[in-house]
Amino acid sequence: MNASIAPTDAFGPRHIGPREHEIQAMLAQIGRSSLDDLCDHAVPEVIRYQGHLEDACGPALTETEALTHLKTMIGQNQVLKSFIGMGYYGTHTPPVVQRNVLENPGWYTQYTPYQAEISQGRLEALLNFQTMVSELTGLPVANASLLDEGTAAAEAMSLALRSAKKRKGRRFLIDENCQPQTIACIQTRALPIDVDIEIGKPEDLVLDDTAFGLLLAYPGSDGAIVDYRGLIASAHEAGLIVITVCDLLAQVLLESPGSLGADVAVGTTQRFGVPLGFGGPHAAFMATSEDFKRRIPGRIIGISKDVEGRLALRMALQTREQHIRRDRATSNICTAQVLLAIMASMYAVYHGPEGLKRIAQRVSAMTQTLAHGLKALGFKLSHERFFDTLAVQVGDQTDALIQKAEAAGYNLRRHEDGRIGISLDETALESDLVALLKVFGGDGSLVVQDAAELGSVARHEAVLKHEIFSSYHSETDMLRYLHRLQAKDLSLTGSMIPLGSCTMKLNATSEMLPVTWPEFGQMHPFAPAEQSQGYRALFADIEAMLAEITGLPGVSLQPNAGSQGEYAGMLVIKAYHNGRGEGHRNICLIPDSAHGTNPASAVMAGLKVALVKCDEHGNVDLDDLRDKAEKHSDSLAAIMVTYPSTHGVFEAGIVELCQIVHDHGGQVYLDGANMNAQVGLCRPGDYGADVMHLNLHKTFAIPHGGGGPGIGPIAVGAHLAPHLPGHPLESDITNSTSVGPISAAPWGSAGVLPISWMYLRMLGAEGLKRSSQVAILNANYLAYALREDYDLLYTGERGYVAHEFILDIRSIKKSCGVDVVDVSKRLMDYGFHSPTMSFPVAGTLMVEPTESEPKAELDRLIEAMKGIRAEIAAVEAGSVAAEDSVLRGAPHSAQVVCGDWGRSYTRDQAAFPTQATRQGKFWPTVSRIDEAYGDRNLICTCPPLSAYGESIEDA
Repeated sequence: MNASIAPTDAFGPRHIGPREHEIQAMLAQIGRSSLDDLCDHAVPEVIRYQGHLEDACGPALTETEALTHLKTMIGQNQVLKSFIGMGYYGTHTPPVVQRNVLENPGWYTQYTPYQAEISQGRLEALLNFQTMVSELTGLPVANASLLDEGTAAAEAMSLALRSAKKRKGRRFLIDENCQPQTIACIQTRALPIDVDIEIGKPEDLVLDDTAFGLLLAYPGSDGAIVDYRGLIASAHEAGLIVITVCDLLAQVLLESPGSLGADVAVGTTQRFGVPLGFGGPHAAFMATSEDFKRRIPGRIIGISKDVEGRLALRMALQTREQHIRRDRATSNICTAQVLLAIMASMYAVYHGPEGLKRIAQRVSAMTQTLAHGLKALGFKLSHERFFDTLAVQVGDQTDALIQKAEAAGYNLRRHEDGRIGISLDETALESDLVALLKVFGGDGSLVVQDAAELGSVARHEAVLKHEIFSSYHSETDMLRYLHRLQAKDLSLTGSMIPLGSCTMKLNATSEMLPVTWPEFGQMHPFAPAEQSQGYRALFADIEAMLAEITGLPGVSLQPNAGSQGEYAGMLVIKAYHNGRGEGHRNICLIPDSAHGTNPASAVMAGLKVALVKCDEHGNVDLDDLRDKAEKHSDSLAAIMVTYPSTHGVFEAGIVELCQIVHDHGGQVYLDGANMNAQVGLCRPGDYGADVMHLNLHKTFAIPHGGGGPGIGPIAVGAHLAPHLPGHPLESDITNSTSVGPISAAPWGSAGVLPISWMYLRMLGAEGLKRSSQVAILNANYLAYALREDYDLLYTGERGYVAHEFILDIRSIKKSCGVDVVDVSKRLMDYGFHSPTMSFPVAGTLMVEPTESEPKAELDRLIEAMKGIRAEIAAVEAGSVAAEDSVLRGAPHSAQVVCGDWGRSYTRDQAAFPTQATRQGKFWPTVSRIDEAYGDRNLICTCPPLSAYGESIEDA
């Protein structure tokens, strides 16, 4: 197109940070003539992709064109009012929360709060979430969210298996009135670890020491509310761990699971202000008794203190457990649903106890009113005690009534036994009740009822007693609270976040806009297929693009985290071997440099792990691989390998590695965490991978959201495609050879997939390739600039790195005592988040700039790292002791800098080490946190509000 009439809203130049003249200057700095020339030296020729992504990804669309095209596509959806229930409900997202959290890059571009000193805002929000869950479930310990209700229930089963003391067998008992998708997720998890699942009416299940756990629905999927005190007591006498799946809005009116005697409670917080999104993302929860506080999976936010003695928050206990325990980890969960958990917690903060009670009582009254009308019309209900869900006995009228309801604008649930389910929510109106009664033959008259009398299960204890839930009920108060928390956290709105293996790239506004369109947000995951044709077209489009990018034709979008993608991939490999009569293949080879979730996922899939060494250059040791493959040849199932390697290089031996494994009957699983260096340059399917997962929250622009949402779809070879995850409620993705569901919803976190669709279509084939090239350029530019100040741990055969690199701090520690933690904390004073610390090599920093960072920001990081090196040199020279240095004192909060001083360096050196920090200073909220104190003194619910800013002893 002639440049004079070219569109002015092309996306590529807005996504890629460096300008063309800067790219040329950076290339000259590192001695390369062009991006192609650089990639010819960094990427082994043997794996270079010779094709073109044009067929699947097409030419780039402008921002306006992409939004228009997506609007037309999703317009194929028919958004009816869904009263299907099954764990998914209509909800009103408070506008102040939607605008200032969900749509606010200050919240959604934050990273996981591993660096707690610059994460106090979201840590407080997550502590609110834990407190909300703990108070409503009546159990003292809650985690900071899990991926969905099905996953949470499966994790609870695993916790029970590890914890039951009298266990003599591996039976796990499930109430048949649990949600079908929850049961299916548990069955998937149970099969490879030889747990026997028994499903039935709770009163008919045999409670003895051959069982280790019991899962009860409270309320049930069809609305039934049962007082389970006696059954729970009997289960405990038999030594079983009792888990309840509960509804937090119902818990406002119902006796808590803890009061009934349950050991664990799980569920979803979706109806607390989080859109349906065709099934996700939503924040699940788990709460337990004190007995299991050190076994609960996922993240826990705990109260600790900083070096000044002031209260500070941090992640506690299982933080990065997978990287520590690896194949002995109790779970492969390494992420959460932070952004959605924050939304749910703020829903509770904004409404408060009285507001939630009013919502719950209104839902109950609406349901009682509908029930009264249905009974007046001669219909029988399955249960007399219910909260929001009715099971109406209609006999052979099911089809006719479902169709009549759809014609009136409503989706109802079709049971298979002559019943129709109706689940009301806070969006239900009086006019909806009138319309529904007309569907069932009424004349439109309505006799309004009060909320239900719940008898023995009525809640008498107050809810949300902590003062945080009674403090911010006007929008002014709420707005200021949200912004006060946001100001405590570093995000991409303030600086680059150079975390290796995490790819904190631009999350463009045009990509984010469609997420809140009602066509996406208000679609129930189990709405009839003909109503979700827009979503299905989106899925098909994304699957085709990902298949072309990876060279692997089968794609499942279901896994809703990278760890779940790993798990799904290993299950598919295991199903493939089983289908060939080789179910004895149970050994998974894993390089010792791998992400810790790899061995954890392999063990969850029922495999045994054998480690493969890496050589002195950071490559997989092919000689050791040959030995291990030969040793386990008869039982080799797979290898799990990350490419480019976790050490930040393109290993030239990857083709040979794949061939060795294939020669011994194994499959190659490729961890796609580093796909950002490959798109358009090489395709895993071409060089030997059989299955891989893709982190859409890394390579494909879905934001990290402070630690979630994530999406980890898998792409597989044609021979593995028949085994991709199915779902009991979705025939389009299920066949007789599918493995079971990995996530509760058929397409996982479908509600954020438009972000990746926009990214792919706006960059197009050429833009995707250029993004990979610039990511490699930015990494090599940084590595070249810092090579004389820090030891660069690994490079490729020609001296170049991939899209990330590792700086070795170990020699510095040996020379003067300054360690990697000191460097990481000092970077906060310079206005940066630390690179990935001590992974994959202890005592190192792994740096990944991404393609979105402009040269000026790269230069600012170089200035900071060189400034820190000069500070280290002063310690090395003996000018200052390490313990008295500005490095050991870091980070420096405003409170410290403005307080009593008496240090060996000036306040100006502490707080304003560069001109950039003088122009715009980000202040860490607290000083360096005592990492051990909070684990020794675990407190994971909110302290009094007066305690913030005080010493921990005063709290």
